Amino acid sequence: MTLQQQIVGNAMQMAVCTLNPGQTVYCEAGKFLFKTANVSMETRLGGPGNRQQGGAPGQQGAGGMGGLLRQAMGTAMQVGQRALAGESLAFQYFTASGGEGTVGFAGVLPGEMRALELTGSRAWFAEKDAFVAAEDTVQFGIAFAGGRQGMSGGEGFILEKFTGRGTVIIAGAGNFIDLNPADFGGRIEVDTGCIVAFEEGIQYGVQRIGGLNRQGIMNAVFGGEGLSLATLEGNGQVILQSMTIEGLANALKKSQGGDKQGPTGGLFSTHAG
Repeated sequence: MTLQQQIVGNAMQMAVCTLNPGQTVYCEAGKFLFKTANVSMETRLGGPGNRQQGGAPGQQGAGGMGGLLRQAMGTAMQVGQRALAGESLAFQYFTASGGEGTVGFAGVLPGEMRALELTGSRAWFAEKDAFVAAEDTVQFGIAFAGGRQGMSGGEGFILEKFTGRGTVIIAGAGNFIDLNPADFGGRIEVDTGCIVAFEEGIQYGVQRIGGLNRQGIMNAVFGGEGLSLATLEGNGQVILQSMTIEGLANALKKSQGGDKQGPTGGLFSTHAG
């Protein structure tokens, strides 16, 4: 069943989903807004990516104690990955019964939301705070990207990975822009905080801004970008956001008379813990 959803609002958008009887949607803890009375809510540690295949309840082997043990281990691995990534440890599941039900979700920052339709042919990757909600036919996972490039660039990258078929709803800060690196010579370079999501097949990397020379130091100290940029290469959809979380935090601190960035920004920028 296709998830019926509508994105409403402007500066702080919401996703209002209409569930058919028996249809289930899940969200990250803290993204739920409201629901009708006929929609049940259940909190679980395990995500849809941990569902076991085959075996009826009560059977031994794939569906018996062995299956339960594998499911428990899979849940523990999922929870561990999310903890390392700084994600919520639990998901909330919503299921309609006795008729159509309605449930609403929102992100945590002023900005846009987007519903992505997965067909099973390509996965989607999103930055670690982007996920809002998805059908239970969509599997949620954690991907640790950046690796050696991230370490050499001074910055790693933790991604949320969505596979399967169905609708997944993401949110970002500010406004969205859709780009395809193939339309710009096959490669674009962006602020690391501006990436919201991209299709499987796009290659992500991190590159240092300039070398250890005068211009490189000027870029790092006065440019406000730090020492590295993200690179996105290939042919596929990329979603960027116009506002970064760091930029929003610095603007709020400045408006309260507690600007921690200082006159030079970039390398000298500090952040309150």
